[in-house]
Amino acid sequence: MKQVLSVCRFLVIALSAAVFGCRKADTGADAQVTTLGSAEVTARLAEVPEGAIFQRELYDYATVLKYEVVAVHRGGLKAGDMLYVAHYNPWKPRAEAADKRAKGIGGSVRQFRAGQLHRLALESPLDDFYMGGVVDKYFGKHDGPVYWAVWTNRAE
Repeated sequence: MKQVLSVCRFLVIALSAAVFGCRKADTGADAQVTTLGSAEVTARLAEVPEGAIFQRELYDYATVLKYEVVAVHRGGLKAGDMLYVAHYNPWKPRAEAADKRAKGIGGSVRQFRAGQLHRLALESPLDDFYMGGVVDKYFGKHDGPVYWAVWTNRAE
């Protein structure tokens, strides 16, 4: 009888692990990120430089963050590329970032943290899509364009 109970217990645990362990990973794909912008990537946020993100209610700005491309969904980028991406008012959750100065931006990211995986819809060059204050702690340290983050979702 003990063996039957042990086998039953094992089967219940194994079945539970199979059912609950099969959770589908969130790719960050949605109707906005897959259609907005001229490029779309999944990228890991490499770092958030000290002093790059600060809250100023009366001052709108974009800050440049460094990413490493993990997967390319659209556009001419390659996995492994380092990207420099400007995010408008980065201290705000992406769902609340759009305003009269920067329309049509958004996403599910609430706060930027190094190591996060983001699904990004991007435009380039930055100057064609945003004219305003830019905090770029990487100025002079990168070649190539700074991308404008149109949509930024969390991914797993």
